[in-house]
Amino acid sequence: MSPSPIAAPAGYATPNAVAYADVDGNAAIVSKAQPLPVQLKPAPVSPLAGTTTTSVIVGPYVPAVDRPIILSLNGTWTGLVKVSRSTDGGATRLPLTLAGTAWAQFSANACEPIWEEPEAGATLYLEVTMTSGTLIYRLAQ
Repeated sequence: MSPSPIAAPAGYATPNAVAYADVDGNAAIVSKAQPLPVQLKPAPVSPLAGTTTTSVIVGPYVPAVDRPIILSLNGTWTGLVKVSRSTDGGATRLPLTLAGTAWAQFSANACEPIWEEPEAGATLYLEVTMTSGTLIYRLAQ
């Protein structure tokens, strides 16, 4: 307790408190026993980046949970780049889909968010099938 507690009503100080909505939507007063809930920014994830002129599977990329993943494809190339996901260390890689339809497949330069990973420990891979040219790729958050 502070050495000079505020006694309300007092003519010299108006008591104020910081509160937040708890799980029931009620005001929860911040205290030592009930601190302000905060979400710390996750540690930066190293990008998966490189260049290829041949067909290759690149990865794994271990994304942070619940943050957009940006895929950048650049260069003068022809071919196909598919993003796949694994939850068993790459032994099984499944293509990203949306409502059963192929998702995150590219045959031209691009720079866009492709996924938000909800599961800690899942990994992403780039499955590159090159026909010709040089592809510069980058997965990052």
